[in-house]
Amino acid sequence: MFEIERRLKDKEISLDAVVAAGMELYVSHGMNETEAARNLEIKIKKYLCDPNVSSLILAAILLEDELYHNRPNSEIKDDPVFLLSDEIIGMAIAECIGGTYARFEFTRYDQKKPGILAKLGPFLDDAIAGLIAGCTSRLYSECV
Repeated sequence: MFEIERRLKDKEISLDAVVAAGMELYVSHGMNETEAARNLEIKIKKYLCDPNVSSLILAAILLEDELYHNRPNSEIKDDPVFLLSDEIIGMAIAECIGGTYARFEFTRYDQKKPGILAKLGPFLDDAIAGLIAGCTSRLYSECV
């Protein structure tokens, strides 16, 4: 939906990099890392096609382009504390996929910024963290 996977690739955000970032903070719940990575990739692909998730990711892409890349002197360049909409998008993605538990998982990924998350701007790092958090939260719930 909305060609999100292609749009992310255009931003040099590969599916492999998203899965790798997710696996950096993986906590074993009885599933080995290889199996967990495979299941995480399946979930990420599934939710990239969800209209609610993909529309929120599209919003993050467009906002980052408009407010970050197209305005190099913007006051949000360094992700200031008063910028909350990026966090709200990330939390909404996480909760849409994984429910309330995913909000806490989002906080872990948002604070540590593993892998590709550390290289992204203020909107996309939170959107992708939300995607990972929602999918890992769902993965954990299915393992228990």
